[in-house]
Amino acid sequence: MDIFSTLRESNEEVSVPLRLPTELEVDAIENKLGVKFPSLFREYFLKVSDVVFGDIEPVTIISTEDHTYLPVVANDAWAAGVPKNNIPICEDNGDYYCVTPVGKVVFWSHDGASDESWSDIKAWIQDVWLEL
Repeated sequence: MDIFSTLRESNEEVSVPLRLPTELEVDAIENKLGVKFPSLFREYFLKVSDVVFGDIEPVTIISTEDHTYLPVVANDAWAAGVPKNNIPICEDNGDYYCVTPVGKVVFWSHDGASDESWSDIKAWIQDVWLEL
């Protein structure tokens, strides 16, 4: 089964559900950040970025007021030392999971270098978010 489908099935009910962005909204965030999202990261936004599950709160691109709004999280990450070519997926106590320009996901620790990585966002969702 596709991990996006598995994640969708894990979605928790919340009082104010998120919504998926449109292609134009994804384009606008890419332009705002001056980056091009790897294809699977773009697909993540379009298909499952509205999922709420567990304690992990990945970035969102719809609500500018949300603490997970990607442009704010990215600016915080880059100010903390995350390389500008890495796009944060999720902040975790000052550490960041980031997608690289080639679509690989890496863990960036504020305490120093880390060699934790995943082949792509689907592998990260499976291993880290869903803990399968």
